[in-house]
Amino acid sequence: MKSVIFATALATAAAFAPAPVAQTSTTALNAFETELGAQPPLGFFDPLGLLDEAGQARFDRLRYVEIKHGRICQLAFLGQIVTRAGLHIPGDIDMSGDSFDSYPNGLAALFGPDSIPTDGVLQITFFVGFLELFVMKDVTGENDFVGDFRNGALDFGWDKFDEETKLSKRAIELNNGRAAMMGILGLMMHEQLGGELPLVGPM
Repeated sequence: MKSVIFATALATAAAFAPAPVAQTSTTALNAFETELGAQPPLGFFDPLGLLDEAGQARFDRLRYVEIKHGRICQLAFLGQIVTRAGLHIPGDIDMSGDSFDSYPNGLAALFGPDSIPTDGVLQITFFVGFLELFVMKDVTGENDFVGDFRNGALDFGWDKFDEETKLSKRAIELNNGRAAMMGILGLMMHEQLGGELPLVGPM
């Protein structure tokens, strides 16, 4: 009887013993924790496990998408600030004489009762698609890093920077892009909620 009780106690204790830690997450962490963007205070942050068992190609693809989305969101956030401050492209947006500032700001320009006509939305869509397919990518194969779209033409003095400065500027762009992704999402939410925001104005 004592042996049965002892065996039961051992089994119960084993149920509360720490489970073995999977090595895949540790391997991914070790592989990418020194990559650009793994910065304080979060360090390497992958709560969804997108990089579990991922190789360098998978990481580069995700970084490429992150940089591109960050750049788009920086432009979108700046566009929200500028247009809500009352600054619009001068002139008319179509042959009917509708001016650029006659359309609302933000999502209302696409989905509201006074939104841009369907033909205008299609033009915007085709233009963005053209940029995506033929311009905003490494066309010539000369890129120095993921997200380098200079294609041997635009430089702005980049090659004159030392390696430390280049890494610093890339990290700044990455962080600004991450902040802009959160910022534009916040603006879109506040636009639906209404009210007024500092610097941005009425939503």
